[in-house]
Amino acid sequence: MEAIDECFRTHASLVRSYLRRLIPWQEVDDVAQVVFAEVWRSRARYDPDRSLETWLLSIAHRRAVDHLRVRRLSTVSLDVVADPPGQDGRVDSERLADRDRVRRALAVLPDPQREAIELAYYGDLSQREIAERLRVPLGTVKARTARGLHRLQTILAAA
Repeated sequence: MEAIDECFRTHASLVRSYLRRLIPWQEVDDVAQVVFAEVWRSRARYDPDRSLETWLLSIAHRRAVDHLRVRRLSTVSLDVVADPPGQDGRVDSERLADRDRVRRALAVLPDPQREAIELAYYGDLSQREIAERLRVPLGTVKARTARGLHRLQTILAAA
C-alpha cells in the first residue's frame, strides 16, 4: 500500500497535467482517481525495467478516452452563443499563435532545459519536485530553468 501512496504523491500532478490536455478540467480529478485505482488493480502487470511515467500515462490516456466515449455532449443553439472575444475572434487566434511560437521555441532548447521548463510550467511542479523527479540536485534544476528561460526569451525576441 505504501508503494501506491508514493506513486500517487510523486506522479499525481503529472497525471492530472496530462489529463487536462484531454478532458475538461472539471473532470480531471475524477478520471485521475480512476487511473490510480487501475494502477493499484494492475500493479502486477507493471514491468520495473520500463518507465513508470510512461506506464501511468498510457493508463491515463486509455481512461481519458473511455471517459470521453461515454460522455454525453449537450448541444447549444447558435442563437445563444456569444460572439467570440475581440474583433472577429482575433484575440483567440493571436493567443493560439503565441502558444505555437512558444512551443516551437521550446523545441529548440536543449533537452534538460526544455524538460525543466515543461515540468514547471505545464506539469505544475515546483523546482524541488522537478529535482526529485529527475533525480538531480535542486541547484541543477534552478540553473537549467534559468538558462532555458533566458534562451527562450532570446529565441522569442528574434522570431
